[in-house]
Amino acid sequence: MLTDSQLRSRIDALWDKLWSGGLSNPMDAIEQLSFLLFLKQLDEREQDAERAGRRGKKFEPLFPKTDEGQKLRWSHWSQLPAEKALKHVKEHVFPFLKDLGTKAGSFGEHMANAEFKINKPSLVIEACRSIEAMEISAQNQDVQGDLYEYLLSKLNTAGQNGQFRTPRHIIRMMVKMLDPRPGERLCDPAAGTCGFLVNAWQHLLESHTDPRDLTFDDEGWPHGLTGSGLKRDEWDFAQTRAFTGFDSDSGMTMLRIGSMNLMLHGLTSPRFHYTDTLSKGFNEERAYDIVLANPPFKGAIDAADVNPSLPAKCKKTEILFLHLFLRLLENGGRAAVIVPDGVLFGSSNAHVEIRRKLIEENRLDGVVSMPSGVFRPYAGVSTAVLLFTKGAATERIWFYVMEHDGFSLDDKRQRVPENDIPDLLACWQNRHDPKFQKQRDARLAELQKQIAPLKKDRLEHHATIHRLKFEEVVARSAVVPPASSGSVPAPGRSGTKREARALREPAGEDACATAARAAREKAEAELAELQSRIAPLEKEINQITRQFWVTKEKVVAEKYDLSASRYRQVEQEEVFYEKPAITLERMRQLEAAAENDVAALARMLAETSART
Repeated sequence: MLTDSQLRSRIDALWDKLWSGGLSNPMDAIEQLSFLLFLKQLDEREQDAERAGRRGKKFEPLFPKTDEGQKLRWSHWSQLPAEKALKHVKEHVFPFLKDLGTKAGSFGEHMANAEFKINKPSLVIEACRSIEAMEISAQNQDVQGDLYEYLLSKLNTAGQNGQFRTPRHIIRMMVKMLDPRPGERLCDPAAGTCGFLVNAWQHLLESHTDPRDLTFDDEGWPHGLTGSGLKRDEWDFAQTRAFTGFDSDSGMTMLRIGSMNLMLHGLTSPRFHYTDTLSKGFNEERAYDIVLANPPFKGAIDAADVNPSLPAKCKKTEILFLHLFLRLLENGGRAAVIVPDGVLFGSSNAHVEIRRKLIEENRLDGVVSMPSGVFRPYAGVSTAVLLFTKGAATERIWFYVMEHDGFSLDDKRQRVPENDIPDLLACWQNRHDPKFQKQRDARLAELQKQIAPLKKDRLEHHATIHRLKFEEVVARSAVVPPASSGSVPAPGRSGTKREARALREPAGEDACATAARAAREKAEAELAELQSRIAPLEKEINQITRQFWVTKEKVVAEKYDLSASRYRQVEQEEVFYEKPAITLERMRQLEAAAENDVAALARMLAETSART
């Protein structure tokens, strides 16, 4: 979270200028800003190298030492008049960037077909001045990363032009569940903006930073990530080999944005490459210890180019990617990946086979069912997180049913207090701790003991209110029911006398109806108070029972169905139903009352007619 309000306002102002300058597609705006940030970084990196050179250290310059070469640097062209600056960038600076290649990391690697889309001279200079005013390099690594994340958050309002981004808090949850450690190789084969790689790097730093140096913002994001607890070889490994991403965006826009995201978060030489990881051209196998991913659920697949190691007849990308993840992992490697709910219960041969493979040939560690609004405003599809370990044996599977993720589940996705993620993480981290589970079971038993008499009382109140409603209705008729049981004797020969008396004495009828209504309202008030005592107990019971285990045998018997709703034991609420005999008797009473009222009305009409 970018907490510096001045930086936020400067970014917002620059964003508005880009939009009004013709870059209405948020992807284009972020890409063009990334170009400018990259150019600024190259110049600052060159300045640092030159200072080191003056102290006797060797360095290889990125920019040619000629006058023409030095004019390619930000410090030169950004000071030119607007018209000349734009012309110089398009004709000289950008061709230079396209030839940099891997000398400037993966960002430079992806510049080959880049296009500078800012065509308004004044906008180029305004953007340069805004970037300089932010003093990005002077900010610590946290702020630099937050700044770019704030830019990426603009994709949430992209509408049809936007990209499908995994929410940061869901990524953070998945990273915490896998807990990447120093020396482990991590891969995202469909990396997009590199959110999983960035968060895994931040988690590694956080877990190796002195807790006294850490601070957390209002959204729970850590700051002060020094990674001081990492050894030199662990740090070097993290910078050069630990984090690898791939993406198949042929336009390279996503690859450039993802590379800049990694660099601004402190990974100075990002390993983020253009590759269709489902294709024949990608043959990596058993190369990683961790896979974290949210692969595309739909998309056109070139069947002829699908890697032969993947199911040839399958056209669903979500299933193909699961097979790919298993191929990429070393034995004992771990994965946390997002899949659409259809993967959990689909009945096709491809669906059943991948679930069988995960359970019979590997260890399916957990299934997290997520609410359908997690990916709004992009889509309302229901999704789940699958957690598995390559090559281990499945004995039982941990499930968690997430109902709230801390944000409203509509298109606005505003922050709300309901959030299951802290409880989910606590349950996951202690899932093998008998003491933790025993405490939850004891608390559940205590809650059920507390709620049982309250629910019984609630049922009794429903019965009382149901009876009083009947008495209130009948009291308005010519037949007055007994006060004790609500039963009304069947009308006999004396019914017409009672009826006439009721018609002549409406005050007595009103008093009976008033008494029944008063009693009903009192019972309803008591029921409301009773429900207010039951609600928090029900909420806590629901929270505790969201975590549960299912044996492998039970899942196999259900054709490897992984739907949480199939296995979760939810106590069915007992609903009040009147006894059929009483309902039938009351129907007779109402029918008799109606007949008496009709007869009395007929007599009144006859008497009126006789008098006229």
